[in-house]
Amino acid sequence: MKPHTRLTLLGAALAALVFPAGMAPAQQAAAYTVVETGKGYERLQDAVNAIGGGSGTIRFMSARFIDCAVQQAGDIAYVAAVPGQAVLDGVACEGKAALVLRGRNARIEGLVFANIRVSDKNGSGIRLEHGNLSVSQSWFRDSEQGILSGNDRSSTITIDKSTFTRLGTCEGSGGCAHSIYIGDYGALTVTRSRFEAGSGGHYVKSRSAKVTILDSSFDDSAGKGTNYMIDLPAGARGRIGGNWFVQGHDKENYSAFIAVGAETIRNSSEGLTIFGNDARFATGVDRQSTFIADWTGETLTIGDNVLAEGLERFESR
Repeated sequence: MKPHTRLTLLGAALAALVFPAGMAPAQQAAAYTVVETGKGYERLQDAVNAIGGGSGTIRFMSARFIDCAVQQAGDIAYVAAVPGQAVLDGVACEGKAALVLRGRNARIEGLVFANIRVSDKNGSGIRLEHGNLSVSQSWFRDSEQGILSGNDRSSTITIDKSTFTRLGTCEGSGGCAHSIYIGDYGALTVTRSRFEAGSGGHYVKSRSAKVTILDSSFDDSAGKGTNYMIDLPAGARGRIGGNWFVQGHDKENYSAFIAVGAETIRNSSEGLTIFGNDARFATGVDRQSTFIADWTGETLTIGDNVLAEGLERFESR
């Protein structure tokens, strides 16, 4: 076990610690600190409850945590003291996620969510049931799903500078899980993020009325049993631009990179703008596919995109 490693056990009053040489236990920082009060907590749920319906920031020490929490109210920021060095690993609250969010607002900075699995195959780093969510500099890996949301048309989701690795599965009885699945939300924005090595489902599936997906990469070259890179099954307005797409060998469905309106169409897609993207096949992949498949019959605005040989620009289905 490395120095500074901490296992925070659910329901336990004490945690197992390894202290660096020369540091006494009394000097060790608390697992979680509410920044505004300076008070430390050994269980994440206790820190969340301390903020309650108010506003506050929970700072995570650099450690691996076997822990999870449910936010019922309030406006809470969950922030790693050092980005990438605070890991919520392997535990899901309510059989759902490491963080179950149904407050007014939640902000996530610098956290890692890993190895989240549950009985219905929808284990997620974050389960967002209500309210606004902002995620930055975070990593979701080796779980059934990265982020899963419910429906809240009055709220928005923003994801920036984050990575989604080895996520997704179609083994569940309720259908596929995805790297990101967003329900009927007001808007989804994804910028400067990376999606890679999916293990089933889509990389981004969103029923939001508005989407903005910019300057991100979708590297499916090591994917297994994956589907679309971006799926907008209910239609959406917005922009998809400046992204880099690579379709891999092992696909459950390789017929399109971006799908618009493939299920029940709820949102207008009129003017959805797709521009400045680079789409290609992984080395050694020789097949035909379509960059944009559209079921809505509405007028999409398709600008200049760099497309590999064998990749059709657009198909109406």
